[in-house]
Amino acid sequence: MAKTGTTTQGLRAAIERSGYYPTLVAEAVQAAVGGEPVVSYLVHQETTFDANEVRRHVTVLVLTGTRFIVSHTDEQAADATSPSPYATTSTESVKLGRISSVVLSRVVANPESYTPGQLPREVVLTIGWGAVARLDLEPAACGDPNCEADHGYTGSSTADDLSLRVSEAGDGPDSVRETLTFAQALSEATAATTTR
Repeated sequence: MAKTGTTTQGLRAAIERSGYYPTLVAEAVQAAVGGEPVVSYLVHQETTFDANEVRRHVTVLVLTGTRFIVSHTDEQAADATSPSPYATTSTESVKLGRISSVVLSRVVANPESYTPGQLPREVVLTIGWGAVARLDLEPAACGDPNCEADHGYTGSSTADDLSLRVSEAGDGPDSVRETLTFAQALSEATAATTTR
């Protein structure tokens, strides 16, 4: 379930509609937003399966005039550190000028008959701001099949601070549409910061 909009009251209502510890999530998000007006937001709840347990997770993305705020809340079962179930929530506030990439991948069925405005069946929104990078390394080799020398390693580094997958089948068409709307607002905001 994803919800998007442009007001602080709408953000609070979307968090409450998600039904996932709304008081906890709303307090954490509001503390991060502070007094800034909300330009756009996206609330996305997902369920994951971990061994024999079902866990819920909610991600709240908020765009203000100067910052991108991301909040994650997860629930945890009782364990050795806590005799009762608990939730963890975190927020991160990123200046818009630090966002280095906004990647939106679209999966479209029957591309030969695609029409402008047609809703993708799935989107993946990936946002990078340099806090997390993924390294993919492999042994380097030369073109000689008989060479036994050590050529070191080669690889690539990918900024991957946040990746959010939304599908029509799993989340519904409105969630896909709302993710597209938020991605566009964030892309426009980051473009505006580079021209200032």
